[in-house]
Amino acid sequence: MFAALSAESLLACLAVGAIAGVLAGLLGIGGGLIIVPALVFIVGARFPAEAVMHVAVATSLATIIFTSVSSAAAHHRRGAVLWREAGWLAPGIVAGTAAGAAAAAHLSTGALRAVFGVFECLVAAHMLRGFDPSPHRAAPHPVVLTGAGTIIGGLSTILGIGGGVFTVPFLNWTGVDLRRAVATSAACGVPIAIAGTAAMVVAGLGTAGLPKGATGFVYWPAALPIALTSVLFAPLGAHLAHTLPVVLLRRLFAGLLILVGLRMLF
Repeated sequence: MFAALSAESLLACLAVGAIAGVLAGLLGIGGGLIIVPALVFIVGARFPAEAVMHVAVATSLATIIFTSVSSAAAHHRRGAVLWREAGWLAPGIVAGTAAGAAAAAHLSTGALRAVFGVFECLVAAHMLRGFDPSPHRAAPHPVVLTGAGTIIGGLSTILGIGGGVFTVPFLNWTGVDLRRAVATSAACGVPIAIAGTAAMVVAGLGTAGLPKGATGFVYWPAALPIALTSVLFAPLGAHLAHTLPVVLLRRLFAGLLILVGLRMLF
């Protein structure tokens, strides 16, 4: 499957995976904010124009399965994952991904690019603003967690991301320490990615013009090298999350998101 990519594309996918892995461990995101636009530019020419964003989103979700497992395991070893919250978020996440995949399959590539570009700029603005300190709050009710999970799962599948940009702020708002929110978000990325990938595979079956190596909308020749390096580098990101202040890195990442978001829009 790797042979289906040129040497330049393969190296680009490996580099993207390494960056996504570090960010997944560091910020609790699945890496889709980087992977989706990167895939559009690396392998977009291989697909019918109307399917490019669908393939990028689906392939990103497939890589996030591996990245999130690696990141969550690294955080779990440090005792940082709140499994109660993750457990109640998960059922809503799975339900939301089905609705998100159905919506994504019916949006045009142009619409998905616009949604993704605007979304990245909004996330960047939020990251530049930073997380406001939250007063102590009681742990949210399971119904609230499951409801939030449904929204997170749906939006994450449409955008091809692991959900951390929603999960981390939500948990932090409920009073969860930022590092624990990042760790728990990494765990929540696993059900988002599994359910979202399955739904996008089904949605893409029978689509004309997809090249060899694609299962539904998932393009494995790109997914596998990205997953390989993201798994290797996610523990490094988790280590940094527990040892270094993330303010500067968050601001640098926000700047990158703005550039990528504008590129997707224009």
